[in-house]
Amino acid sequence: MILTVALACVVLLLAVAALAVAIGRSAAATPIVYGACLVASLVCLVAALAHLLGQAAPVTTTLPLGLPWIGAHFRIDALSAFFLVVVNLGGAAASLFALGYGRHEEAPERVLPFYPAYLAGMNLVVLADDAFSFLVSWEFMSLTSWALVIAHHRERENLRAGYVYLLMAGFGTLALLLAFGLLAGGGGNYAFDAIRATHPSAGLAALVLILALVGAGSKAGVVPLHAWLPLAHPAAPSHVSALMSGVMTKVAVYGFVRIAFDLLGPPDWWWSMLVLAIGGITAVMGVLYALMQHDLKRLLAYHTVENIGIIYIGLGLALAFKAYGNAFAAALALTAGLFHVFNHSVFKSLLFFGAGAVLNATGERDMEHLGGLIHRMPQTAFVFLVGCVAISALPPLNGFVSEWLTFQAILLSPQLPSWGLKFLVPAVGALLALSAALAAACFVKAFGVSFLGRPRTPAATAARETDRYSLAAMFFLAALCLVAGIVPGIFMDALAPAVASLVGQRLPTQSGVEWLSIVPIAESRSSYNGLLVFLFIIISATLAALAIHRFASDRLRRAPPWDCGYPDASPATQYTADSFAQPIRRVFGTVVFRAREHAEMPPPGDTRPARLKVDLRDLVWDTLYAPLAAGVGIAADRLNHLQFLTIRQFLSLVFAALVILLLVLAIWP
Repeated sequence: MILTVALACVVLLLAVAALAVAIGRSAAATPIVYGACLVASLVCLVAALAHLLGQAAPVTTTLPLGLPWIGAHFRIDALSAFFLVVVNLGGAAASLFALGYGRHEEAPERVLPFYPAYLAGMNLVVLADDAFSFLVSWEFMSLTSWALVIAHHRERENLRAGYVYLLMAGFGTLALLLAFGLLAGGGGNYAFDAIRATHPSAGLAALVLILALVGAGSKAGVVPLHAWLPLAHPAAPSHVSALMSGVMTKVAVYGFVRIAFDLLGPPDWWWSMLVLAIGGITAVMGVLYALMQHDLKRLLAYHTVENIGIIYIGLGLALAFKAYGNAFAAALALTAGLFHVFNHSVFKSLLFFGAGAVLNATGERDMEHLGGLIHRMPQTAFVFLVGCVAISALPPLNGFVSEWLTFQAILLSPQLPSWGLKFLVPAVGALLALSAALAAACFVKAFGVSFLGRPRTPAATAARETDRYSLAAMFFLAALCLVAGIVPGIFMDALAPAVASLVGQRLPTQSGVEWLSIVPIAESRSSYNGLLVFLFIIISATLAALAIHRFASDRLRRAPPWDCGYPDASPATQYTADSFAQPIRRVFGTVVFRAREHAEMPPPGDTRPARLKVDLRDLVWDTLYAPLAAGVGIAADRLNHLQFLTIRQFLSLVFAALVILLLVLAIWP
């Protein structure tokens, strides 16, 4: 029944998409479409939770769709149930947010038909149980999200973002197609059960792993395959940005986990070195890119890159421990990675909702044009601050717990016999610590520049609080950040069936530990109590406030504050996003971004202001994508004359190609 309910919700979402085509231009379309999506997502969420918490056996079904000889296989097990929870929790929150936010959409007819189809595509990817259904659903998810990226197609940057996203999506799908083709083998049996029954050779398995890293990693946003992400996420409507960043990237993680941990069989130890190296580099590069941004949504998009790196660090550790038969440590690392999948989907959706509320109230995404919003949008400022604390991995919120569990898994790395891993894992741990510190600095900048200080523009001065639907969605996610941070044991226990199905063991049950603590390894070695940390913060802050109000002097001395030599209360004297990041840019920018500062100093006596211009380069784009794009352009120019061939020349070309193919088939052993 649970699988039937999930598939019925997918059918409902597709029906809503068809309905939106017909009524997209009417005023009633927005509440009807988003309300139906909210209901469908909630029903599927409850069904997935029932399967996950009930620890039920996997359920499969086959529909007469897809390839004629195999049909379309669908399956719900513990792993797919967990990712269904992530997908539909994000979908429900985004739909609730969009009930208010969508009323301000300039062209709803370009968004409404694709939004429910996008949700349906993500659900189908997680439910698919054969390679054909998986790839069709994957491409459907990519195409619907592309349509949402270019919804505001009159802006040139959005068209460029859609073009780059479509190219990267096609490249990733091609890599996954090759991976599944190798797994299916000469028999061509694309059902996942048949793939599990076969064990590819070591060389073939290594090639499949690399293809899975490329295919799923390009959708998730790992470095250097992240180029589309900071372009596409800001271009889409904010509730879609939340889905792309908080949910779709997790569907990509699901694709990698399904292949690497389930379909490929027992891993080799060196697989983990590749995944760990990619994860560590992705985490640090993502946060460094984010620190250099002053576009609020682009900053959040780059932080998705960082958090995907953190997830891949957990997955890489799990592969290492699994390869050497340490099932308990593998369970700890995989729990950390999957828990961070859930946590990131919650607080990143919250932050994108907050950015959308700011964009709706001010029309601005540039932090240099904001400021002072805490007085005009106090509720949005509060929930955005909760998201900033959570993504900065500060207790007692949820981001801290999953990163703390990852560090606990890193501390078990001396048990690994490989000297390569003994050196690599501590280095990756240092990169993880660095990324956590830089993330905290980045979100001090994001919140401080956007919400504190004085308004920098008339748009920020005129801002007003967002609607009640948007606030309800944000407060719900903020509460979930707190609950997952102070009682994480409940969530870790819920993850246990998925972890056990992949590594053969689960962590000890955490819900029975006193005071709602979590003890992932042993009480003498490591434990954490989010509830006590939360109570300590509340009590100490309350006592400090009471002491200040009770014992402070009631004599007031009014004097002008120190204003750095600027007597006028001008917004121009405040910290900006660029000035906040300047010290970090000078440490890392020369190597990572080839940063160059150009100062324009007017001559003596000239009253014009001095200007400082900073030039930053994206080395990944310059060294990888720009030469590739140039090569494609040159090849296209050289081959352009083919479209001007005569009929005889075309026929000769087709005949020559046919002869070559026949020769290849004749020679092929």
